[in-house]
Amino acid sequence: MGLGPRLDLRQSQSLVMTPQLQQAIKLLALSNLEIETFIGDALEANPLLDIGELAPAPVETIDADHRRTTLESSPVDQLIGEGRAAEDRPLDIDTGTLDMDRDTGDSGDTPAMAEVAFEGPYDGEARVSGSGEAPGIDEQGSGGETLAAHLHAQIGAVTRDPRQAFIGRFLIDQLDEAGYLPIPLREVCNDLQVPLVEAEAALALVQTLDPTGVGARTLSECIALQAKEADRHDPAMARLIENLDMVARGELARLKRMCGVDDEDFADMLAELRGYDPKPGLQFGTSVTEPVVPDILITSRADGGWNVALNQATLPRLIVNRSYYVEMRGACGDRGDKGWLSERLADANWLVKALDQRQKTILKVASEIVRQQDGFFRHGVSQLKPLTLRTVAETVSLHESTVSRVTSNKYLLCERGTFELKYFFTSGVASSDGEGAVSAEAVKAAIRQLIEAEDSKAILSDDALVDLLNTRGFDLARRTVAKYREAIGLGSSVQRRRQKALSGKR
Repeated sequence: MGLGPRLDLRQSQSLVMTPQLQQAIKLLALSNLEIETFIGDALEANPLLDIGELAPAPVETIDADHRRTTLESSPVDQLIGEGRAAEDRPLDIDTGTLDMDRDTGDSGDTPAMAEVAFEGPYDGEARVSGSGEAPGIDEQGSGGETLAAHLHAQIGAVTRDPRQAFIGRFLIDQLDEAGYLPIPLREVCNDLQVPLVEAEAALALVQTLDPTGVGARTLSECIALQAKEADRHDPAMARLIENLDMVARGELARLKRMCGVDDEDFADMLAELRGYDPKPGLQFGTSVTEPVVPDILITSRADGGWNVALNQATLPRLIVNRSYYVEMRGACGDRGDKGWLSERLADANWLVKALDQRQKTILKVASEIVRQQDGFFRHGVSQLKPLTLRTVAETVSLHESTVSRVTSNKYLLCERGTFELKYFFTSGVASSDGEGAVSAEAVKAAIRQLIEAEDSKAILSDDALVDLLNTRGFDLARRTVAKYREAIGLGSSVQRRRQKALSGKR
């Protein structure tokens, strides 16, 4: 067979994402405040775009049988082509409202609901009270106290020795922003003219303060303090913490043999290690955080259903100024100017349509979350169900990645507080009766309730919590209970006993 050039025709299929499609995907992941910034940039770049007044929102009803009836069509369904540009017909996007009827299921007596001080559109000054399951919007915007101030407030309660308290306060002032002591103790002794034994005792006192891990001189010491506080500093864990450099180098097989544990225990130890805070001091600072502004508003209806609406206060109504388009087109003298103007009109029409589709998608996903987690909105976190992105995606006929983008950086304001949409997607825990599963958040709420109700003279151990949770229908191992307890910021039985003893002395 001879060698030589030739031409072949082949057919193939490929998916090409246009810049507009990439932009539409990006818009889904933005919050309402980020969309507001995006619209501001678009207004500067496109002279045909303008901000219009808020108009009545399109409404979609979802009845008890999960049937949807569109009561008002979207304005973008009537896009006007360039050929009809002479007509002054603005294209707009509005915030929408989905009405959800109450589920016919009965889950028990409904507790008193919290009150939300807003009627109609969100005005940026909502105050949430009642359930205590989430801080109000105003609370989330307040800056926290500094680490030094937090530690100084505790030092007087843990020692009555003025000399030891003085050395301890000096050490607190030397801590860096991460909570570590960056100077040698001997230097402290030279500055204060005190013996080393007193400096060590004062440092040990500082290391008992909250947050656990402050006052450490090395990363290993910081992690060890947290492991001891959690009552998890057994010989195997101590060996692991002493060899953190081996963890960093990936010498896990050798380290497992040194710790003398099997694969499962070693995996749990690594998971616990990752759960400790290597820089506990960074929990405090002087920086002021931005307040959380909700993207979605949930209100109850008189018939027991829910209204799900986008926050109009942070979502301007975008329109295409066709009168200005007609005026500019008449002034265009050459084909290049007319081509540029036509491109701006096409971009404006596309942006209006893309934003409208974004709103429809957000409302569709939010309404499905509210339907799935109806028990939470009525009875609180104890009724939160396990939920995955795939479950919602299959129900609303969207791709799982689309639901993930929609729920990113979005916050929901309801009568129980302000929650990120991701909050409602929780893993499941098997129930002791074998019938279904319960949300991990519900388990955490039960653990918090049991610990808050415990007697100061009978502190509950993790084993006791396992038994009590089992009577409530939660089938959990001790290690799982300990992880959930630590995840919600509750200390071990040793730590709680010490804290309650100190509060009793006060």
